[in-house]
Amino acid sequence: MRVLAAMSGGVDSAVAAARAVDAGHDVVGVHLALSRNPGTLRTGSRGCCTIEDSMDARRAASLLGIPFYVWDFSERFRSDVIDDFVAEYAAGRTPNPCMRCNERIKFAALLEKALALGFDAVATGHYAQVRTDSAGNRELHRAAAWAKDQSYVLGVLTAEQLAHAMFPLGETPSKDEVRAEAAARGLTVAHKPDSHDICFIPDGDTRGWLAERVGATEGAILDREGTRIGTHPGAAAFTVGQRKGLNIGFPSDDGKPRFVLEVRPKTNEVVVGPREALAVSELSGSRFSWAGMPPVLGDAPLVCEVQVRAHADPVPAELVLAGEVIAGAAIAGEVLAEEVRDTRSAGGPGGPGGLRVVLRDPLDGVAPGQTAVLYLGTRVLGQFTIDRTVSAVPA
Repeated sequence: MRVLAAMSGGVDSAVAAARAVDAGHDVVGVHLALSRNPGTLRTGSRGCCTIEDSMDARRAASLLGIPFYVWDFSERFRSDVIDDFVAEYAAGRTPNPCMRCNERIKFAALLEKALALGFDAVATGHYAQVRTDSAGNRELHRAAAWAKDQSYVLGVLTAEQLAHAMFPLGETPSKDEVRAEAAARGLTVAHKPDSHDICFIPDGDTRGWLAERVGATEGAILDREGTRIGTHPGAAAFTVGQRKGLNIGFPSDDGKPRFVLEVRPKTNEVVVGPREALAVSELSGSRFSWAGMPPVLGDAPLVCEVQVRAHADPVPAELVLAGEVIAGAAIAGEVLAEEVRDTRSAGGPGGPGGLRVVLRDPLDGVAPGQTAVLYLGTRVLGQFTIDRTVSAVPA
């Protein structure tokens, strides 16, 4: 089988490529250049896809004896990931750029080019598993190493993409084993630190980065009753659940910390309140996709689990199809129904309508724009972008 190994310059992708070679596949390595002006060196463990990472990937490919190329995906990355990130924050939502990168770059643009060139699969260093059911359908499952599992950020993959996806590290019990294997193979990246944070904001200053692109205008901080209790430097820099950076200047009546409950980009307002007000009981979204064969959804809700962050624990939930995004009740987040339908429903891979998840245990600090990934045991059912949430605590 002809396999295109996406090599980021890290230890995981290098070992994944090595295992694909060991399995007897015809492997070609490729590094994705995602910036026209990449930093020369990484800043500790921040960022990825720098010139240094490209050189590390090239050295690994050379050691493995496979061809290696650098493909310029910078324009696609800018339009599909960075511009989307800015637009979401400007609209008061909290996006996950890693989800967008996997969806639109690594398993859309890259896979499309790989198939056009005659490759059968794209291999990456993600910790997840692709299994085949009794009917021959491909399914996405959690990795064997639960603590390292990355199936959440792969929840955007479709059945067609899973048919050409390969994750050689999926059954590896620990990251230490991967590093030990890399060292034994003589790979110089064996002890290279993992990248973290947002790759296109390597210094970690998300607020400053957004201020340059979205703008920062002083606005009001309101309590849940609508009383102005302070000012902020720009609403786009805040997200639901945030505690730091409010700088209100005086304590609440009960002396407890305040948290961001809502971001209102149209009026440049931030609403704050107590921690307990962060709890939500329902999530819904109209932009969704299934990871493999869609589940059978009838009149009765499907009991499953939902995960809303990459490293969060899943919680029990009930899933139902919704003709429209939920309305009424105590809605948290100022995302208007018409905006949701215009920007999400028509173009979403799930088609019209949407998904609604009723949580059996409330979740705290869930923001519009986050991704909810649905699980049935270890299997990833699919995902949706959260448009609206329903508060579990009356105002």
